[in-house]
This record gives sequence, C-alpha cells and structure tokens, in this order.
Amino acid sequence: MKIKGTFLDEISHDIPHQNWGRLEWEKDFVHMKLIGINTVILIRSGYQKWLTYPSKILTTQEGAYLPSVDLVQLFLELSEKHGMDFYFGLYDSGRYWVNGNFQKELDLNKVLVDEVWNTYGHMKAFKGWYISQECSRKTDAIINMYSGLGNHCKSVSGNLTTLISPYIDGIKNISQYTSETNRSEGISLQRHQQDWSEIFDGIKNAVDIVAFQDGHVSFDELDEFLTINKQMADSAGIRSWTNSETFDRDMPIKFLPIKWEKLLMKLNAAKRAGMEQAITFEFSHFMSPQSAYLQAGHLYNRYREYLDCLK
Repeated sequence: MKIKGTFLDEISHDIPHQNWGRLEWEKDFVHMKLIGINTVILIRSGYQKWLTYPSKILTTQEGAYLPSVDLVQLFLELSEKHGMDFYFGLYDSGRYWVNGNFQKELDLNKVLVDEVWNTYGHMKAFKGWYISQECSRKTDAIINMYSGLGNHCKSVSGNLTTLISPYIDGIKNISQYTSETNRSEGISLQRHQQDWSEIFDGIKNAVDIVAFQDGHVSFDELDEFLTINKQMADSAGIRSWTNSETFDRDMPIKFLPIKWEKLLMKLNAAKRAGMEQAITFEFSHFMSPQSAYLQAGHLYNRYREYLDCLK
C-alpha cells in the first residue's frame, strides 16, 4: 500500500504554521513527487476568518481576512507543473454546521463553489472537490449537507470527483486541546456500521470517494473497522481510499510525526482491507524533509526505504 496523495493544510488552526513561500512549496512538491504522490487536496479553503485565497464572498459575508498570498493559485500552478491532481477543499465556518445550522453552511458553500469554479476552473490541475466538514456519526442534517454540497460541486464543474474524509468515533476521538490521548470506550462496530450504512445510502450519488481517517481507533480494532468501511462503501458504489495519518495520536503533545512502525502497521491494515490507495494528513508537516519537525524528514527516509523494498 503506497501513499499516493496528501492533504495541504495552510490554515493550520491546530498545528503550527510553517510560513512557507513559493520556494519552500516548490521544494515540497518535488519531495512529494519523488515518493509517488500524484494528488494534493486542500483540506479547507478557509476556516472561520482565515483564508487561502482572496474570496470576495467570504470577506464580504463572513468578515474574513484577506490573505497576503493566493495559495489556491499557487497550489494549482505547482500541481500542473509537477503533474499532480488538485482537489479544492470547501470552506468550514467552524460555527454554522457545528451549531446545528447545516443549511447555512450548505448555502454559503454553494456560492463559494460558484466563485471558485469561475476563478480557477479553467486550470488543468483542478480535478475534484473535497467536502471539508468532517463527521463521525449520523448527526442532524449531515446527509443533506453532504449530498447538497457534492451535487452542487458536480453540477457546476461537469461532474468532477468529490471526496470526503470522515473519522471513526473511537477511543482516540479526543479533543486536540487536551493532553488526554484516549477514552474508556468508543463506538461499537455495529453502531458505526448502522450510522454509515445510512449515510452512504443518502450520499451515494453525490460523493465519489470516501477516505476514512485511520487514527481514532486502537491498532487492535483497525482491521475490522477498515474492512467494514470498505464493505459499506462498496455496497453504495463509493470508492474507498484510506487517510493514513502521519501524525501520532498516542502522545499528549498534539501533534508530532508518527513512529514509522505505526504508519507501516496502518498501511498494511489498509492493504488487507482492500483499500484502493492511501492518502495522508499530511505530508508537509509530518513527513517532509523540510518540515519544522526534524523527525518528519526521518519518516520520509524510512518511507523511501519501504518503497525501495517494494520494487
């Protein structure tokens, strides 16, 4: 199982910002390409008032701050130069949908999608959409929001691919703002299956790919959750990737690069479950040789050794 894609996180609301410019990003795309990454996914185009591109919609309607650099333009240019597919991540208000106003989140993002497609849709690397609102359970109107966003993205862009990356409500589903690393009990496999069978049935025509995050359950539980995720997605006609997290959820410091043996264990579990491919959150902070974390470069070296063994 090889990592073929990575998220790009430049809002960085819960991990350090690396303050990179074009030169650093150019180098990172080269490092990605060397290990076979061919897809980059902007995890969110904006969060609350912080933006990755100068959105007239969000600066006007949400009072968002105008960014100094258009990162969407930059990422699209670098993707095209290095032969990668770019997925645009939608806007996460951090307030509407989390407070139960799913319709407001949906309506705001529909206008945003129109704006983005009109601005960047002509660029060759623009290959799909990432619905950035992450969930773990069938709560409130999550099905309507996912289907509404997916269908609108497709209708605007000529049916480009749509992707979601939900998480499992497992024992490691702990707030990043505490030093705790696990809780006594997570969701049962049966309840997880019940929730996601219903979600998949409601979004199967609007979402093309699901990439569950793999870090919220214990390593002993991972195989059975990955297997049931693949079976449910197959039944709904949705493609299955795995989001193999390259940061460690087992430490009180949130977040550091993962131990190589843990990443290898998760990749092997995804292979056993029959996942199509792996993506990760995320290369630039937790796996890049030029990351602010020294150990990220060592993880990169271990992964390259792993790739050499697969040849």
